[in-house]
This record gives sequence, structure tokens and C-alpha cells, in this order.
Amino acid sequence: MSPEPRPDPWLFDLWSRFYDAPWVQRLTYRPVQDAVLAELRAGGATRVLDVGCGTGLLTRRIAREPGVEAVVGCDFSTGMLRRAAHNAPGLLLARGDALQLPFASGRFDAVVSTEAFHWFPDPDAALAEFHRVLAPHGRLLVALVNPRAEWLSGATRTLSRWLGEPLRWPTRDRLRARVEKAGFRVESQRAVFRLPAPWVFPCVLTAAERPG
Repeated sequence: MSPEPRPDPWLFDLWSRFYDAPWVQRLTYRPVQDAVLAELRAGGATRVLDVGCGTGLLTRRIAREPGVEAVVGCDFSTGMLRRAAHNAPGLLLARGDALQLPFASGRFDAVVSTEAFHWFPDPDAALAEFHRVLAPHGRLLVALVNPRAEWLSGATRTLSRWLGEPLRWPTRDRLRARVEKAGFRVESQRAVFRLPAPWVFPCVLTAAERPG
């Protein structure tokens, strides 16, 4: 089997120039961020890691949440992190690979990843890293597109490999199985309405716990 392609940083460096556009955020990213923040409030997280933080919009919102003591935004794109640092001087940011996070074990009580998990070339390795950096009973919140049909998931996977990118959108059931295999207990999976194509390619927020 050929090695899994890895995403090109230039793609995300370029996208960082448009990522903060109000219409992009309001239609696509803001609803998902709102759902993640609601889950964090319910769980009472105080130390949060935002993996695939992009330009840091969600990271900044988490930092303003009551009870949050520390939040770190992590991304492998220099362009995204540069814009995040420009928009919010003083925000804790780290350049790192989700497959080998630059943090100590048990450092966080919540790990969030919104609209980024589908780019990780080895999802199982990423989940193992999330499990490692979470403290016992820490929570994992992952939001990404989960196609309703298996054939749609397979079609997007085939197209992405043809383009040389690692993108994969698993169905909701496949993601649940993968998260549970990594040692988490899945608490819930719910669709978050946002554009585009919310019915064919719904974004689903999966909430899970690292058992003690």
C-alpha cells in the first residue's frame, strides 16, 4: 500500500488569508464553535487544547470562557499561526503535528478539534495523541463532516487521494468506532447545522471521555 499523503502547508497558509472573512465564519465555522463552547461549559474544562486551531478564533473564544485557566492553540500551518498571533497577541500558540503533539501526557482536561480532523493523515495516531495528553476523565470534542452514506464517504476519500491530499470524511458510525477503539467512551454525536450542504455532508460534533 502506498504511504498516506500528508497535507501541504501552503494550502492552509493560503486559506488563512480568507479564513477570517465574516461570511465564511458566520455560515461555516461559527455554528460549530458555538456547539463546542456549549459542551466545554457543560463539562467545566479549565485546561484546553485546540488542535488545528487555524487563525485562533475558537481558541480566543475559549480563553474568554469563565473558569478556563489556560488554552493553547496548536496548528501545523505557519500562516495560520502567524495570523492568530497578529489577531490576538499573547494567545498561547504552538506549531505542532497532531500525530506527535508537543505536550506532556495528561496536560489537558479537554481537547477540541473543529473542521481539522479530516486532514490528519493517520487518524488513529492523532486519537492516540489526544488520549495521551488528556488527563483521566478529560473530554474530547471532535467536529467534522460525517457523510450520511458510506458510498459518499468512500467517494470523497478516493477523490482526495487522487488529488494527493489525505482528506477523509468518515460516516458517523465509523468515527464512533475509531474513537472508541482509541480508548474513549463516546457520550454523544449530534449534527450541527451549518453551510454548505448540511443535509448531504452534515458536520457532526462527537463528544467523548477518556476514562479514569
